[in-house]
Amino acid sequence: MLTALHKEVAKDPSGKAINALEQHIKNILSPSTPFFFNTLYDPYRGGADFVRGYPFSLREGVPTAVSHGLWLNIPDYDAPTQLVKPLERNTRYVDAVLTIPKGTLFPMCGMNLCFDRELIGPAMYFGLMGDGQPIGRYDDMWAGWCTKVICDHLGLGVKTGLPYIYHSKASNPFVNLKKEYKGIFWQEEIIPFFQAASLSKECTTVQKCYIELSKQVKEKLGKVDPYFDKLADAMVTWIEAWDELNPSGSFFC
Repeated sequence: MLTALHKEVAKDPSGKAINALEQHIKNILSPSTPFFFNTLYDPYRGGADFVRGYPFSLREGVPTAVSHGLWLNIPDYDAPTQLVKPLERNTRYVDAVLTIPKGTLFPMCGMNLCFDRELIGPAMYFGLMGDGQPIGRYDDMWAGWCTKVICDHLGLGVKTGLPYIYHSKASNPFVNLKKEYKGIFWQEEIIPFFQAASLSKECTTVQKCYIELSKQVKEKLGKVDPYFDKLADAMVTWIEAWDELNPSGSFFC
């Protein structure tokens, strides 16, 4: 899945246009190394390898389920940071791809994203958010947290770094603040929840993992706000719809 609003083709430091789709496919088709960090980042890229001390038993890697790209120009900030730094722009291009280690969460931005539909597609539900809901602009974050917990459980990899896109239009920070303010507070409960989340050995598919995670959302986050009861129910509905409507496929960009 490759998505963006106000997305333009970015250029690398030499001025060459970046083929984001090509890089995402390279990321997805090469293994990940979530169980041991390689200090040369992605050892499967040309000119890199596993450094001394990296266990040979882990060098085969695991399948990559998610490729998370970055952006140049307007940063993907939350509303408070937007208000503090209204003119800040990201001009730093880092020529690197790395695997996010097992047990580490990350803020997944849906603007520049590719995932293997067959491996992790059922977990890519962007939450019950938007009009009529008490929270917004956390839809991709929610999908990212659920996806990372499930990838860690199933032994799948998540990569971040290249490719870059060019983000050219900033959203309104005052509008964003209205959408985000509950999420900013709730996040202090949500993140520890996902950090502590554990899935049973019976969870051998993404769907089973997601259903079990939805039960934990209802049980634990439902105490934070009734919204999470509705979200947990929506997660179950999503899986039912996925199983009914989605045939098996390959990576989806």
